[in-house]
Amino acid sequence: MTERDAGTGLDGRGAPGDAAPPGGWTAPEIRMWRAFRAGETCDLHPQGRRTVPRPLDPEAASAPEWGPERTVRAQAVAELLLNPPASLPGRVAALKLSGVRISGRLMLSGGTITPYVQMDDCRFDDQLMLQECRAGSMRLVRCVIPRLEAARLQVSGDLHLPQCYVPGGIRMTDAQIGTDLLLNQMTVRRDRHSRAIAADGLVVGQDVDAELVDVIGEFSLRSARIGGRLSLRGALLRNPYDRYALNAARVQVEHTLYLSAGWDTPAGVAGDTPPPTGARTRDFVCEGGLRLDDGRFGNAVVIARARFTLEGEQQLSLRRIQTPELRFTPGRPPTGGLVSLAGARVGKLADTPDSWPDAGLLSLRGFQYDSLTPPEDFPLRARIAWLHAATPEFKPEPYERLAAALRASGEDAEAREVQLARQRRRRESLTVAGRAWGWLQDVTVGYGYRPGRAAVWMAVLWAVGAVYFAAHRQPAPADSGYVPHWSPALYALDLLLPVIDLGQDNAWREVGVSQWVASALTLLGWMLATTVAAGASRLLRRG
Repeated sequence: MTERDAGTGLDGRGAPGDAAPPGGWTAPEIRMWRAFRAGETCDLHPQGRRTVPRPLDPEAASAPEWGPERTVRAQAVAELLLNPPASLPGRVAALKLSGVRISGRLMLSGGTITPYVQMDDCRFDDQLMLQECRAGSMRLVRCVIPRLEAARLQVSGDLHLPQCYVPGGIRMTDAQIGTDLLLNQMTVRRDRHSRAIAADGLVVGQDVDAELVDVIGEFSLRSARIGGRLSLRGALLRNPYDRYALNAARVQVEHTLYLSAGWDTPAGVAGDTPPPTGARTRDFVCEGGLRLDDGRFGNAVVIARARFTLEGEQQLSLRRIQTPELRFTPGRPPTGGLVSLAGARVGKLADTPDSWPDAGLLSLRGFQYDSLTPPEDFPLRARIAWLHAATPEFKPEPYERLAAALRASGEDAEAREVQLARQRRRRESLTVAGRAWGWLQDVTVGYGYRPGRAAVWMAVLWAVGAVYFAAHRQPAPADSGYVPHWSPALYALDLLLPVIDLGQDNAWREVGVSQWVASALTLLGWMLATTVAAGASRLLRRG
């Protein structure tokens, strides 16, 4: 034994020079102990070959490649982490394992882990227990973990679990992660309560990346608070057992929520950059309900290249969310269930005509947005059909909101068309008399949104009346002393104008058919004036 390795104790936990590992430890455990003190990786891959665990094979734990020469006891790992030996001089102690099988249940609940933890290609025979544990940073990559219990876990740095396989589910309720939570390319299955990932009340200081994950069961993030982005790009979420595949009610995301296509990246590392040329991409898939009710998003909610399959009472629910921008361009409309934006408040809405489901499967009650920024052409007729699909029973608010958004962007003509569509839709719910009166307003002046029609009708009636009276003899004067010069054109105009007196209609007395024609012109004039006044009043109320 050299002077450097000499020490005063025999248990490996004394002065920095201690060199003796605990008694009764196996050869792989002693190798792990020595690597721990030196801050080096304990690689137990056979003959240096890196083999990824076989997560879907229940017999993999007893396979020859996972024999005793690669196995360490969970108790030995716990002793290193909770009561670590001193590091070698000039080294930083750290637990770095690669290709190691951990037998037994690793119990770290309530403990404080000070060393750095890195595990690659490892296999746990039993649950990993981290409830109410405190740690710095932990990185488990491509590991097989029967179940992860981490309720109220506190990690001051990162927690990375990329490409891990967890067949019994994950519980991280009320956990606190100081910086990033990385779950990329994980495979997680449900527990006995049909929850795959239970992370209600989770607090993460920066980003949560769960890209290309494969989850069967409910992914629950209720009341979670995330300081950066929440990325589910390329995720495959399925829950045929319960109502929700993703339940993130009341979630708070300071930056952006991504429910869009993802692509393979080295070592499960996420990023905001576009996929490289030739990279394999995968759409976001949600087979089951998705709930973001009362969520708050600081930058945007991006739903693009996404496929939603809903059954029964399952819904795509964005009720009362608040975000500066909503990009809803899934590429195909959600099928089988209701899409609800009731009560949502959005700054910019970016969507396409084929984003939305059919009539009866869309709710926009109380949905507020300030502007429309469709990434492709969205004809006004299709936009009005979108409102019609969202209101099986007539409600004026969606039409008013769309008209306001169009006016805010300077599209006054299209805003008037929307208001006209609102009146026509309202007419369908009126009585017969109301529909008749509404039809007259529509034909004549377009409910006041097309006032030029009144002038056209007035000109046509004036021309018809002038021609008719010019083709017939001059009527007899009325009982008055003053007889003006007979003018068929002025006479027809005076009959049409209900208020202005040109001195013609009261100066002559019509009989027979001419009397009926004069009465008809007077009545039509009053009707035109009334509809124009009604339209003007409507415009003033809108202003």
